[in-house]
Amino acid sequence: MPSPLPPPPPTPPPRSGPDRCPGALRVHAAADGGLARVRLPGGLLTRTQATALADAAALGDGFLELTSRANVQIRGLAEGAEAELSDRLRAAGLLPSTTHERVRNIAASVLSGRDGAGRLDVRPLVPALDAALCADPALAALSGRFLFALDDGRGDVIAMRPDIGLYALAPDELALVLAGTDSGLRARPEDAVALAADAARAFLDVRTTEWRISELPGGPSRGAAPRTASQHAAPGASRPSGRFGALVDALAHGRRRAGPVAVPAVPNRTPLGEIPQRDGRRAFSALVPLGRLDPAPLRDAEEIIVTPWRGVVIPDLTDMPHFPGLVTAADWAGVTACAGRPGCAKSLTDVRADAAAAVRAARPHEPAGGPPVHWSGCERRCGHPPDRHVAVVATPGGYEVRLGDEVRARPRDPAATAAAVARTRRSE
Repeated sequence: MPSPLPPPPPTPPPRSGPDRCPGALRVHAAADGGLARVRLPGGLLTRTQATALADAAALGDGFLELTSRANVQIRGLAEGAEAELSDRLRAAGLLPSTTHERVRNIAASVLSGRDGAGRLDVRPLVPALDAALCADPALAALSGRFLFALDDGRGDVIAMRPDIGLYALAPDELALVLAGTDSGLRARPEDAVALAADAARAFLDVRTTEWRISELPGGPSRGAAPRTASQHAAPGASRPSGRFGALVDALAHGRRRAGPVAVPAVPNRTPLGEIPQRDGRRAFSALVPLGRLDPAPLRDAEEIIVTPWRGVVIPDLTDMPHFPGLVTAADWAGVTACAGRPGCAKSLTDVRADAAAAVRAARPHEPAGGPPVHWSGCERRCGHPPDRHVAVVATPGGYEVRLGDEVRARPRDPAATAAAVARTRRSE
C-alpha cells in the first residue's frame, strides 16, 4: 500500500520584492554569465525555430537547458548578448511580444492529437491561448512563474498543478482547474480560451502580493493533494473562502457548472522510445540527461516537442534515425537536477556531476519505478517537480535524501546516495 501523503504545508507567505523570473529580454546574472529563458507554448519548436535556438545557444555555452515547464534556457551569455539574442528569437517567431514574453508559460499534453490517447486534440488551443494572453495589456502583469496547462484528458500536464488548467473531460467539454482544484466550471472547446483568460484577469483583480493562485488566502496550498469540485461546488459542501473564493465566484457568474471531477495528482508522463501514431507514423520520445541538450543533432528534425520532464519528442517520423545525446534508458527516468555549480553561486556542489555519478553507480538494470528524483544544490530546490518526489538536497555536511518532510538518509558518496535513493523510491 502506498505511503500516505504528508500533511499539506501552510499557505505560502506573501511575496516581497519584485518577480525576478528570467526571460528572453530580462536576463538573469548567474555565476557563469547571463541566463535567458525562452518560453515555448506547448513545448513546440518548428525546424526553423529549433535551428534559430541552436544558433542562439552559441552566444552562450552552446547548450540548451530544458526546464520543468517545457521551456528552454541559454546559459553563459556574455554581457550585452541579449540584444542579438532577442533579434534572433524575434526573427524565428519565438518572441511575438516584448511585453508579455515572460507570461507565455503554457504546457500542453505532449502527444495530443497524435497517439489517440486523449479525449480532445488541444493543439489548436495552444496558439489561441498564447494570442489571447499577448493581446491583453493587463495580463502582462502576471508573474513569470504563473503557469497555464492544456490537458487533453490523459492527465499529463494537469498534474503539474498549473495556476490555470483546462482539462478535457470529453471531446466537447473542458473543466477549469485552478491550482490543482476543479473549479466546477465547464467550457466547450470554442469557449475554453476565453475562460482561461478571464480566470487570469480575475486573479489579477483579487491578488495583492501573490504571484500564484495557490498563494491566495483560502486556496489550495502548494504541495497539498488536489481537490475536486465536491469540496467547493457540490450541494452541502463548504464553499471556497478568502480571495480564492472571490476568484471562483467572479468566474462562476453566468457560466455552466457541474459536479465533482477528480484531478490527477501524479502526471501520466510520456513513455520513452518509439510511439505509434494514429496516422501510421511514429514519434520518438527520449530524455535529455539532467536537461542539458546539445541542439546540433536535432537540426534536421521537422518538429520538436520539449516535454515538462526534461525530454523531447520528435513526432511524425517514417523511419527512426539516431539522435545522439538522447536516452531512453530507464535509469534516467524521473531524474532531474538544478543547475548547481559552476552556474549557480548559491549551490554547494556540482549537482549535475553528482547526480550523473549516482546514476552510473546504481545497480545495472535496476527498475526505475517509484516517484521522481530531484537533486538540488541548496535548500531552494530550484526546478523540483510539483508532484511527490524524492529530494536529494546538498547540505554543508553532504546530501540528504528526503521524501516529503522526512529525511531518509544522509549518504556521503555517489554509491551510497544511489542506494539511498533506490531504497526510498522502492518504499513508495
